[in-house]
Amino acid sequence: MLIETPESHYDLVVVGGGMVGASFACALCKAVENNSLSILIVEAVPLSVNLSQQPSFDARSTALSHGSHRIYEQMGLWSQLAGRVTPIKEIHVSDRGRFGSTHLVHSEHNVEALGYVVENQWLGEVLNEAMAASARINLLAPAKVNQASPLATGMQLQIESGGNNFSVDTSLLVLADGGKSPICSQLGIEQSISDYQQHALIANIAFEKPHNNVAFERFTDTGPLAVLPLGSFESENRGSLVWTVSAGQSADLLALEPGALLELLMERFGNRLGRITHTGERFCYPLTLSVAKEQIRPGLVLLGNVAHTLHPVAGQGLNLALRDTAVLVERLQLANERGGPLGDMAVLQDYLDNQDFDQRRTIRFTDQLTRLFSSNRQVSVVARKLGLLSIDLMPSIKHEFAEQAMGLGAK
Repeated sequence: MLIETPESHYDLVVVGGGMVGASFACALCKAVENNSLSILIVEAVPLSVNLSQQPSFDARSTALSHGSHRIYEQMGLWSQLAGRVTPIKEIHVSDRGRFGSTHLVHSEHNVEALGYVVENQWLGEVLNEAMAASARINLLAPAKVNQASPLATGMQLQIESGGNNFSVDTSLLVLADGGKSPICSQLGIEQSISDYQQHALIANIAFEKPHNNVAFERFTDTGPLAVLPLGSFESENRGSLVWTVSAGQSADLLALEPGALLELLMERFGNRLGRITHTGERFCYPLTLSVAKEQIRPGLVLLGNVAHTLHPVAGQGLNLALRDTAVLVERLQLANERGGPLGDMAVLQDYLDNQDFDQRRTIRFTDQLTRLFSSNRQVSVVARKLGLLSIDLMPSIKHEFAEQAMGLGAK
């Protein structure tokens, strides 16, 4: 529920009410629904629960893996999301201008869909509504944490909201406030950062032909170009574009006239869906691989981009964060049942030990894919040509690739 004045103590405080922070809070409430647990979410942006708002052409989107679909089912939120998601039945991966491709089909893996595309606005509205309706989630927004200080058991926070300052103690502080978390900086938590020297150009686009629930990953001379299927809007066959370009190209692409951009996109993507007829508003942001050197401390845990920010090439960022969330919720549920402190280092270390392999594997998968398919060196061209052929021709490799894409990688 929305509040104006926080209590002086909470079992957990979540900084950041975006997709990761909100998903974590909703998952935890569902897991411990028979127990008393107090949760405060501190969010810097005013929240909206206007569910009557229609999807706009310029809405940005996220690919949820099959594994993430199951996580939202466990939260009890998938029924609300399902009416506005677009299933991915097939994934087509190719290398522009070169022989070699691979094709993943949902029926080969005994699932209804390899993943689902959801517009961020809709996912946010569903999560915001769930938080606002929860009696055990206190939602303070807009608000910010000015300082976090370690206590003997937990953390003490100085929170500013509505022109007032509050002091709040918590057993566990969960940071989910993005890759540039000011609290991480204040606490001296460093990041290991690798700059890809690339930018992501994001826009919704419309095609002449329907996408038939196929997602495309197209590797071009500037980097990966992904097109995700979206539901039609005002009779347009829509897709969500994520186009990786060099850092020096992004400003030029943002400045291009719509017609010139369409022609360039057609050249890079091809005519699999006929002509590209329209582009929505363009967004652009730099791409880095950023991994926190510490994800846990006594009374503190990092989730989402503040823990690991990945290249969007394989759509793994949010899906990895949701898997982290699911494992952390399991460990906190056990700690709560035993009556122990949620911020105990043994509890948090158990969580991290269980997720370490998944994190390392996913980060390595995304990073290697990015570097291999963003290079025009002859050795890289040959390697990815053989790689795409081997994925398509060797069932064991193809199955492993699909498992990673679906967020079902074994630990």
